[in-house]
Amino acid sequence: MAQVKVFYDEIGNTLTVWFGNPQDEYVAEETGEEVVLMKDKSGKVIGFEKLNFTIAKPKHLQVAFETVAA
Repeated sequence: MAQVKVFYDEIGNTLTVWFGNPQDEYVAEETGEEVVLMKDKSGKVIGFEKLNFTIAKPKHLQVAFETVAA
């Protein structure tokens, strides 16, 4: 079963989403739109980080997923 890991850092104002193994991160590439892509050695994106991300109080972050047939 695939896992998606979501981390919200309220002090650093970042939202980090991993859909690959974080230990496989080889390089991080900023897109210029306050998004950083984390890639493995083969260049595959395994996660991303949204900079300057804040949520309004109360501090509840709801995450929804939708799958699409390939």
